[in-house]
Amino acid sequence: MKKTLLSALFCAATLAFTAPSFAATTSETQGIQASPEFYAKANLSALKGKKIGITIQSLRNAYWAGVMAALEDVLSANGAKFTIVECDDKSAKQVAQIENFISSGCDFILVHPSDAAAVEDACAEARKQGIKVMCWDDPMTNTDGNWILNNTNLGIAIGELAGNFINEHYTTDKKAKVAVLGFPQTKILLEREEGIREGMKNVADGKYEIVASQAALRPNEAQTAIETILQREPDCKVVTGIGAGPMIGADEALQIATNGKIPEDMGVFTTDVTKQQLQHLSDPTYPAKGIIGFEGSDVDTATSCASMFALILENKLPEHNVIRGVAPITKENVEKISSGMK
Repeated sequence: MKKTLLSALFCAATLAFTAPSFAATTSETQGIQASPEFYAKANLSALKGKKIGITIQSLRNAYWAGVMAALEDVLSANGAKFTIVECDDKSAKQVAQIENFISSGCDFILVHPSDAAAVEDACAEARKQGIKVMCWDDPMTNTDGNWILNNTNLGIAIGELAGNFINEHYTTDKKAKVAVLGFPQTKILLEREEGIREGMKNVADGKYEIVASQAALRPNEAQTAIETILQREPDCKVVTGIGAGPMIGADEALQIATNGKIPEDMGVFTTDVTKQQLQHLSDPTYPAKGIIGFEGSDVDTATSCASMFALILENKLPEHNVIRGVAPITKENVEKISSGMK
């Protein structure tokens, strides 16, 4: 697959989790840890007849397109009226969208902010008008609830998944050569990358060597990065990364390098959940071995999100910040997750 097509179709879902640099680290944010039991407390009938406005950064990446399609189904099934718009990652446009939601009489607004600071005032005005407001991703102030990730812990989970693989295939005498694909320009992705390093050390210290660390967010960037790394480190067989783009691009590079004959000691480990990642995980001609996902499939995430809506609407959210859970996706459960993708 051509790199330009990879970039266009699979712009890393990691972009969907980008927070502005002013925010406190997500690992420092206090809140309640979500779980299936937590979401089960929600009564989705609270959505019936409610007018809901949703503004997100972009619908043009695989993660958000899938989750929003699933959320439409959940909201429709529970009798809600809703509008979903994208702001094209422009804060001024997003402020205008929130203002439109206010003037149109919405009962509830979900904002996935391009710049959380830029939408604080608009969200405050919504709340003054009696509208419930939820933020997806950032620990905002002027909301009734925030749904966020602890990016350090997410990175640790990726690193430990890779570390367990290293323990299975490498020793202190035969160390794995590891490449780390990060994006330190963005604060939360730097947290995630640092967590990856911590997680690998936690479980496989002394059995690997990080031979390359490179910024690569999109698939074409990751493919180029791994191709370059392999020129000087042909035995680099383990890749960790901060999102979908690094997995998809690294998979392509390593598939080409091996002619699709993936050795058992080669693996790629990242986060995000897109159809292409899951397809790679199921295909033995790709080296994808594990993904740290969130609630599960698109349908699982959408149902959990709708549960947040219901808890907030009924004033039953126990804390302002809800920390999303993470869980591994491997060949053992990929079929189940794939069945709930849009």
